[in-house]
Amino acid sequence: MMASGSIERVLSETRPLRNGVFVAVVGPSGSGKDTILAYARERLQHRSEFHFVRRIVTRAAADDTEEHDTVNEEAFDAALEKGAFSLHWNAHGLRYALPKAVDHHVDNGAVVIANVSRSTLEEIGSAYANIRVIHLHAAPEVLARRLAQRGREDAADIEERLRRGTQAIAHRDGAIMLDNSGPLEVAGDRFVAILEKAAAFAAVCGEI
Repeated sequence: MMASGSIERVLSETRPLRNGVFVAVVGPSGSGKDTILAYARERLQHRSEFHFVRRIVTRAAADDTEEHDTVNEEAFDAALEKGAFSLHWNAHGLRYALPKAVDHHVDNGAVVIANVSRSTLEEIGSAYANIRVIHLHAAPEVLARRLAQRGREDAADIEERLRRGTQAIAHRDGAIMLDNSGPLEVAGDRFVAILEKAAAFAAVCGEI
């Protein structure tokens, strides 16, 4: 099922927020988004200019690599009603959101890094002036093996997910394609280098 996203905000002359950089990490299931985010978070943990977003998801974390906060449907609805999210979307029968604090971090010049749905990129672009899209991918056999190891889907479901993944691409111009088929350190170090460049850009934006 295709994901759909929407941003709940009151537009004003201050939008889009432009002092920091929003780094959107996208890619098919099994590409290692949570793992590479954990790698970069560990490498940059003492750098206050980087903010790794904890998503809100209506599903329990599957393992230690998934950095998100779990809520039930009722709590999600209540938070949505209160305007507690900067972004929210539905995908594969689950609901996802980013906390409203994301706006604060970007407005104050931070580099905000979040795992998001590809369908949200246009709306993210309308909210934040400086976007970097990182499209993580891996070889089909690597994706299949990782999905099987997670144990959430049977072989037929995995095959269908891979088929959809071959048709889905990051549709925002300038997306950086990052292959995570091999050792984590290879893609992880490149990812950290991309974030470092984003921080340098944000520092310049904050001086203008």
